[in-house]
Amino acid sequence: MEAKTVLLIAVPVLLVLAALLAVATTVSRQRSGTGSLTKEARKADRSEPGTAVATTDQSEEARARFAETRQSLEPAGAGRSVVSVGGGLIRFGEAPADPETLGVSRRKFFNRSIVAAQSLVLGSFGLAVIGFLWPSLSGGFGGKVKAGDIKDILTAINEKKLPFYVPEARAYINPYPESALPKAKKTYGESILPGMEAGVVALFQKCVHLGCRVPWCQTSQWFECPCHGSKYNRVGEKKGGPAPRGLDRFPVEVDAGQVTINTGIIVQGPPIGTNTTGQEAEGPNCV
Repeated sequence: MEAKTVLLIAVPVLLVLAALLAVATTVSRQRSGTGSLTKEARKADRSEPGTAVATTDQSEEARARFAETRQSLEPAGAGRSVVSVGGGLIRFGEAPADPETLGVSRRKFFNRSIVAAQSLVLGSFGLAVIGFLWPSLSGGFGGKVKAGDIKDILTAINEKKLPFYVPEARAYINPYPESALPKAKKTYGESILPGMEAGVVALFQKCVHLGCRVPWCQTSQWFECPCHGSKYNRVGEKKGGPAPRGLDRFPVEVDAGQVTINTGIIVQGPPIGTNTTGQEAEGPNCV
């Protein structure tokens, strides 16, 4: 699966997880902050009558005592008082607010701290995933890597009998014979054929068996994996060992003689039995 495809899947999943986390935390805070009465308590409240105070039947002495109590409880300079009759709370003036109302309770503080910590962890993880999967467009592995002039590359390969290694792309460049193009067109996809038609292939250095780096064997002129003995010919087609297919490869662009390897797209190697060039071992195997 390409990095862009994985990115398109990962980003919505992270957003959904973040939304679910916020909803779950909000519901939890509401439940913890708003208590609930049991069925028995609600039944008892409904059955107990209120104790209303009939102020019209009070004696003059009771009224005077009530007024005296009200005056002693009311702060100096306070505004209009509020009296609740019928079992409710009687408050005169502006009573000082409860510290729990003005400030943040311990429960709320810990809830908000937990939400902030979870958001920070989830955000950091999401950014790390996006940064890892985001394709590099400015060069380096994961983007387009300039390998050099095609004539210089082919000359170096012919003189040294070695693949042209591009470390930034983690890839080997080898020539592809023009005579093998008819067979290649029946086997390889459209993303790989332009490079072959230009005369080169770019092979990923990683063995498709268990991921070891595959070195070049100078004597056999094959790629031979030292880990488990998988072997591939000059253009990365499987010749032996436990590998399930040929070497994976990258699309190649040749513009004005300049070779560019697109490491943002990894194309799976050809299936077992593919042999478009007919190249056999040219000497003893290294593995």
